[in-house]
Amino acid sequence: MKKTTLAMALLVATTALSACKDAPTSTSSPAPTLTPEYNDKLDIYQTIKLTTDLSHLTQDQHQMLGLLIEASDIMDNLFWQQAFGKDKDAFLAGIQDEKVREFTKINYGPWDRLNGDKAFLTNTAPKHAGAQFYPADMTKAEFEASELDDKKGLYSLIKRNQQGELISVAYSEAYSDELNRAAVILEKASTLAKDKEFANYLALRAKALRDDNYQASDLAWMDMKSNQIDVVIGPIETYEDQLFGYRAAFESYVLIKDMAWSEKLAKYAAFLPELQKGLPVAKKYKAEVPGSDADLNAYDVIYYSGHANAGGKTIAINLPNDEQVQLEKGTRRLQLKNAMRAKYDAILAPIAETLIVPEQRKNVTFNAFFANTMFHEVAHGLGIKNTINDKGTVRQALKEHASALEEGKADILGLYMISQLLEKGEIDEGVLADYYTTFLAGIFRSVRFGASSAHGKANMVRFNYFADHGAFDRNEEGLYSVNMDKMGEAIDSLSALILELQGNGDYQGVANLVNDSGYIGDTLAQDLEKLSQADIPVDIVFEQGKKVLGL
Repeated sequence: MKKTTLAMALLVATTALSACKDAPTSTSSPAPTLTPEYNDKLDIYQTIKLTTDLSHLTQDQHQMLGLLIEASDIMDNLFWQQAFGKDKDAFLAGIQDEKVREFTKINYGPWDRLNGDKAFLTNTAPKHAGAQFYPADMTKAEFEASELDDKKGLYSLIKRNQQGELISVAYSEAYSDELNRAAVILEKASTLAKDKEFANYLALRAKALRDDNYQASDLAWMDMKSNQIDVVIGPIETYEDQLFGYRAAFESYVLIKDMAWSEKLAKYAAFLPELQKGLPVAKKYKAEVPGSDADLNAYDVIYYSGHANAGGKTIAINLPNDEQVQLEKGTRRLQLKNAMRAKYDAILAPIAETLIVPEQRKNVTFNAFFANTMFHEVAHGLGIKNTINDKGTVRQALKEHASALEEGKADILGLYMISQLLEKGEIDEGVLADYYTTFLAGIFRSVRFGASSAHGKANMVRFNYFADHGAFDRNEEGLYSVNMDKMGEAIDSLSALILELQGNGDYQGVANLVNDSGYIGDTLAQDLEKLSQADIPVDIVFEQGKKVLGL
């Protein structure tokens, strides 16, 4: 079987040198232009206007939203520096074709995030696994042998001093001007917040931008319950650091809470401790007790920036990532309802019509898509955060593999949660076949995100694991159907495998899993091509901002 291997992508990630202060794009003329193979690949995103009803908000809240968008724009520019490094305005000005320039904006540089970070502009070297977080001439061996004070720090860059030695530079120092401006804006926004807990969070987040200590603001964010407006802002996810998975990238979401939907969802997080005990794995891998103060809410998102806006768009959030906060307070799960609906209508429903057998298409529903996505986020709270053999946290032990395996865990344990809650009668919408069939259609959607996405990697592994275990069939017409019993068995066995790899901090075991199952074979490649031929977009991009919102 031909393999478009994830293993090869990860081999590059583990051996490549990391990026330098300037991205490795030639500075000589002529200006970069589109590579020939991308002439017909610029229309993979469908533009969606990102709005919601703001009529119930006060004038002060409208003003506060404008400020939060301004702070988000600073995060956007910081992420460009972390992902690419070249001067944004100058680089974009050098691209003459408007569609090519827009595609570059979507990808925050000249590499296609939904195609394994392949260069789509001429005069462009391969993207380094470490983006702009590490020096270009630093090898993994040199880094691992170093005695840096902040070696695995989330909020620092690795640079060289005048003697050529590796040093760490805190984000608050490296980006001091930008972060101070963002902090001032958040402080101003806090004075307009009528919700005291939200005002406190904004003030603490502003302080964190200045001193790199985010835990206090994470704890304050967990304490918020009644705020109608929310913002997730700062250096958060580590996916952009594909060299080690240590360093966090800047991003922001500005959100409006759907109070009615949130009230309906609130009950599910309370089941985490009980469901943790029933996980299909040995007791030592589920000894941790998930925080019981976690909550689950629905939002309309009105602004994305930075890492959140790069390539494929997030439709649900599970934060904070701080393991200590998770164990003490759990996490908050934010379902981005309007973005989720846009993806279902534009992408998932057409995929089902193209690749699912007619008799099971009725099982692909928005409610199941919403629930699968929601319980994916809830399931991040299940399992294990610290290895059982003193290798530190799972994130530290599994390095650049940690994100992909964690996303795979959340997908699988989300289905486990749904099956258990349906059995208990706590979910009263649909049947298990709806959730399984919608999940299968969702794999085709996420696999298209490519090997550079943690979600894409997780889906490649899972698709092949499910195929090997007979969880679905493919008929002569190339249409797929779920085998209910075998799907349940595959979910249990893959859940146990992932939890054991995480608990053991088994770096090589994860690499082997990826090597064995992390590829797109010929048949799947042909089926994905059907989606392209049907003009089904790979993802969505937003028309967004103050003007769109009437602010």
